[in-house]
Amino acid sequence: MKALVLFSGGVDSTTALAIAIDNYGKDNVIALSISYGQKHQKEIEAANNIISYYQVEHIYLDLTEIFAYSDCSLLQHSNRDIPHESYAKQLAKTEGNPVSTYVPFRNGLFLSTAASIALSKNCSVIYYGAHSDDAAGNAYPDCSDVFNNAMNQAIYEGSGHQLEIRAPFVKMTKAQIVKIGLELKVPYELTWSCYEGNDKPCGTCGTCRDRQNAFLKNGIIDPLLGE
Repeated sequence: MKALVLFSGGVDSTTALAIAIDNYGKDNVIALSISYGQKHQKEIEAANNIISYYQVEHIYLDLTEIFAYSDCSLLQHSNRDIPHESYAKQLAKTEGNPVSTYVPFRNGLFLSTAASIALSKNCSVIYYGAHSDDAAGNAYPDCSDVFNNAMNQAIYEGSGHQLEIRAPFVKMTKAQIVKIGLELKVPYELTWSCYEGNDKPCGTCGTCRDRQNAFLKNGIIDPLLGE
């Protein structure tokens, strides 16, 4: 059995990659990284470094043009600023809509793309790192349990019952993900989460805040922030 992992180079997808390798062995795991027109390449650089660490097959795709019509604040062509506050504060301003860093239906597109490649590469399972903190308050609706179940059913049926999704963290918090990763000795010092593309994480965007809190809840400081 082979597994394909949607892999961004962040905490969640790197932990999912580690789980897949632990379950199937590195020779039976393929990592799929997808560029979507984000404002920097730090994630892709991190992904390449982590692939060098784990030594698994790595596929890279560029789907930038699909998001050319979106004004998501993460995208290169957007004039919107990336918010530097917690997701809770951002959601208080959205009237129930997703936050400005939500890339429209990104996980749906990525999972559909992954399904096509997985079938072609004789994989029977797709891993991705969606978790409950991102889904909370409808910040990222394509990280929710409901979304995951619907996509899993669609992919299972659309693949002729040959392929299914594994979202091991969909009911977990980021702190719980980090706990699992620490047990698996995930090289979190190689990962990147920040929405900005500077040399060091900004520490104030929504994903930086969540990441820092996840490590602190496990009694350690984020390795990207030093001692």
